[in-house]
Parts: sequence; C-alpha cells; structure tokens
Amino acid sequence: MYLVWLDPETTRAEVADAMLGEVAAKLLGLGPLRLSMDLWDIDSDIPAPVPLPEGEVPLHALVSIWVDAVDHRQPYEDVLGGVAGRLCGYEVVESLYQDYGGNRWSARRDWPDGVRSPGLLTVALLEQHPAQGFEEWMTRWHSRISPITEAIQPRCRYVRNAVFRSLSEGAPPVRGIVEEAWPSIEHVIDPMLFFCADGDSDKMNANITTMIEEISAFVEMDTFRSFTMSEWILQS
Repeated sequence: MYLVWLDPETTRAEVADAMLGEVAAKLLGLGPLRLSMDLWDIDSDIPAPVPLPEGEVPLHALVSIWVDAVDHRQPYEDVLGGVAGRLCGYEVVESLYQDYGGNRWSARRDWPDGVRSPGLLTVALLEQHPAQGFEEWMTRWHSRISPITEAIQPRCRYVRNAVFRSLSEGAPPVRGIVEEAWPSIEHVIDPMLFFCADGDSDKMNANITTMIEEISAFVEMDTFRSFTMSEWILQS
C-alpha cells in the first residue's frame, strides 16, 4: 500500500485527473493481481470525522497493489514516484472484516472495475499506542474495536491492513491502515446516522461516548489521521 502526496497545492478537483488517467493506465499495464485507489477528490469533499491539524497537507491517494511478491514492486513505485511529491510504501497483512453485502447497509458489489464505488470512504492511518505491546494492540483492534464499531455504525465495508514493515525510508510510523465504506455522505455528516441512533439522542450520545473511549484507549489521538475519499476498484 502506498500513501501518495501530490503537490501541496493540489485540489480535490485535480486529484482524480492526476491519478485515474495515465498513472492508472501504467499501473494496470504492469499486470497487478489487483489494484485499487482511494482518492481525496471532489466527490468526497466533506470534513473527515477527525480533522487534520491546521496546515497539514492531506493524503491525496492511497494506492493498493496486490503482487505475487514484494520483490516485484519497483516498477509500480517508479510509476507512482513519477507523479508523487512524497511516496511512502508499506507491506501489509490485509484482513477483510466486512465486505459489501455482508450486512444491511449495502448490497453485494455489482459495479464494474474502473467505476467509482457508491457512497463514501474514510481512510485512517493508525500508529500503535506507545503504552501497548504489539499483541495487546492488535488484539484490541481485531477482537474488541472491530465488533463494537460494527454494532454501532452503518459501515458497508471494513478493511484492516496491519503494517508488516515500511518499504520507504522516512515513512510515518504507521502500523494500521483502515478503509471503511459508508452508504452515503449523509451517513458520515449526520451523527444521528453515523452512530446508528435511529432518532434517539440518548442512544447517539451513548454510542459517541463508547467510540471516543474505545479509540482513545487504542491510539493517541494526536497521531490519528483520517481522510474522506472515493474508492476506485480498478482491477478486482
């Protein structure tokens, strides 16, 4: 998985043009097993659930490439490096907790490769809590937080990518990359929908409290980064 930052002045309206044209064609031409892009574009232009620190450049793209072996990555890095102002790669272990059609929030995927996925994606970059060992941290993420958030949020798809190692010198110390799909922009904007409260303000506040307590015990919030993006599955 590659974190891609373009020129700092790049707007949401320019990101899709930069990534979905020649870059996507070149990557597909290399014959990946699978390829997807999460893009900070005009169709995902709402504030992220956790705002970025003032003045920090947002992540413009998250590019996921499946290959037979990590040794085969260099041609892909060369393509991405040709457009990126900053490029950080990670070898990850993917865990698909929930896919489209696995709950009441969406039907099974029926749109073709190369078409924007409906709804909205939030992408989170996680650093391991410094007070927790790796096993404790992973157990909390996979065995506690995942089922809790599944129960109180309208999530269509949930992909947990645990970082095995960084592939780029100087890359942020990210240990988890999370992709969460939501039915619509409204489901992210409206806390009543985002926390499955069904019009009940007490239920909404209780679910918000649960979320804050669980996430705060899992990561230090000053290191947590969240972005609203569009999902493009280019080769499935």
